[in-house]
Amino acid sequence: MSAMIVVVGIGADGMAGLSESSRAELRSATVIYGSGRQLDLLDGTVPAPRQEWPSPILPALQTLLERHAGDIHVVASGDPLLHGIGGTLIRLHGAGHVRVLPHVSSVTLACARMGWNIQETEVISLVTAPTHTAVRRGGRAIVLSRDRSTPAALAQSLTDHGRGDSEMTVLEQLGGPAERRRDATARRWAQEPPPDADDLNLLAVHYLPDDRVTPAPDDSFIHDGQITKAGIRAATIAALGPRPGEVLWDVGAGSGSISVQWCLSWPGSAAVAFERDERRRANIDANAAAFGVSVAVRDAAPAAFDGLDAPSAIFIGGGLTQPGLLEACLAHVPAGGRLVANTVTAESEAVLVQAHSRYGGRLARFQHYRGEQLGGFTGWQPQYPVTQWAVTR
Repeated sequence: MSAMIVVVGIGADGMAGLSESSRAELRSATVIYGSGRQLDLLDGTVPAPRQEWPSPILPALQTLLERHAGDIHVVASGDPLLHGIGGTLIRLHGAGHVRVLPHVSSVTLACARMGWNIQETEVISLVTAPTHTAVRRGGRAIVLSRDRSTPAALAQSLTDHGRGDSEMTVLEQLGGPAERRRDATARRWAQEPPPDADDLNLLAVHYLPDDRVTPAPDDSFIHDGQITKAGIRAATIAALGPRPGEVLWDVGAGSGSISVQWCLSWPGSAAVAFERDERRRANIDANAAAFGVSVAVRDAAPAAFDGLDAPSAIFIGGGLTQPGLLEACLAHVPAGGRLVANTVTAESEAVLVQAHSRYGGRLARFQHYRGEQLGGFTGWQPQYPVTQWAVTR
């Protein structure tokens, strides 16, 4: 029988909180890997030599089975399959070579302390992700911290993006004898960050004000007029057909509203925005941060395509009359991928009509009207018609 990697979840209460089967696994181990903090939780009934993970950790995980003849034991925090090392080891070595003995997760403990239903609570990890990716426009989340600096950093980010009234609870050493809870608004945390925060903490956040709306209103974006308006944005996202975990290239991104809406469609969705104007690139960064989504901002297409993995879909919101742009975009759409282009000018429309004749797909035109005062009555003010071409490669 081939060697196994046995991953044992452990809480802040150490050996006392483990099941008998988990304790038996650790006592029979020939070598145990883990972080220094997790290894220190083991007591004298565990005689095996202990190996602290090196930095960087990934090379050590990749060669773990090659360095030992028998089974290898790993201790990990809480449930190793919840944003933990268990999932990484299974990805590297396959489920047939990894056995996981989970402990109660910190998320479960946090929800129990807060009185929140787990299925109604989002889980966000800031262990490696940028702080702004935990910004939300409503709802509740358990946020996994990188270290003692995370609560103050998230509080500042929420305050900077109009979420200063959000209710933040910092839970430290959950499940252990030194467990502590502290409650405050994000604004208060940002103004008076605690000087004695523990590195082992997580946050329970109730985001306020709760103004979740789909599609997001136009006035929730920073822009200079170059924005795909909400109604057309909804039609464009429908044409793009986002799926979970996919990546969008947003060409001629303007304010980045399409990138943001794409990323809000499904967990794990991401976008790359291409924009030649420096001020607009700054607006895209600000809008992505305000909505807590992952948008990488690059210079003008197609030169900025170099070095990137192929996207799942491409949206062209500007630059269609630039020679070679449409052809470059089509060349980067993989088999089964989608391309959608919008335009309001006759010159760009001619490009789309020609592309439709050559490649097929679907042409559509959207005409929106807005009711405006006309004397004592209401008249319809037409907006620029938008021509859209959508094709699947």
